[in-house]
Amino acid sequence: MVDESLHGKYFSITDLQGVTTVIYKVNRTEKEFLKNAPKYTVERLEFTEEMVGDKRKKTFYISNPAPEGNPLIILSFKSDRVVVNMGFLDYDVIKISKKPMPMKFETLYYEEETDYKDFAYTPNMKRPIIILDPENGEEIKPTLYFDEEANEVRGKCKLRPHKKYFAFEVKQN
Repeated sequence: MVDESLHGKYFSITDLQGVTTVIYKVNRTEKEFLKNAPKYTVERLEFTEEMVGDKRKKTFYISNPAPEGNPLIILSFKSDRVVVNMGFLDYDVIKISKKPMPMKFETLYYEEETDYKDFAYTPNMKRPIIILDPENGEEIKPTLYFDEEANEVRGKCKLRPHKKYFAFEVKQN
């Protein structure tokens, strides 16, 4: 069930022991900004957490939900795997797909420390590519720099050698 507050909506899920779930809201870029931006960006939902027995109850918050609803990407990490599911925040209900979503992915693994893919920085940190540490579901935060040639602020993520990462990008198809 989804509840409304003054600033948005919230809902709760319960993680089993050893599972870490993170959820992203998919945002469609407004038409006037499409020329210099990706069509879709993702925004990680804020959450609070409390222990209920040996399980963790997480309450996720969606600020400024769209009147037509919001697509959600639900990632559940457990040891050496990730389950990817799609959801949709409708007016007062979260609809979750019955089958995990098929997706193309690459394993990011390097023998040496490396930088991964430049991307345009937005002040609200909505961006098309997200890199996560599968051990704890935490985002790898980008290092920001000014690209003089492009005349814009850009981001770059540093990856440690011999470590696995999970990266995803939302595209039109």
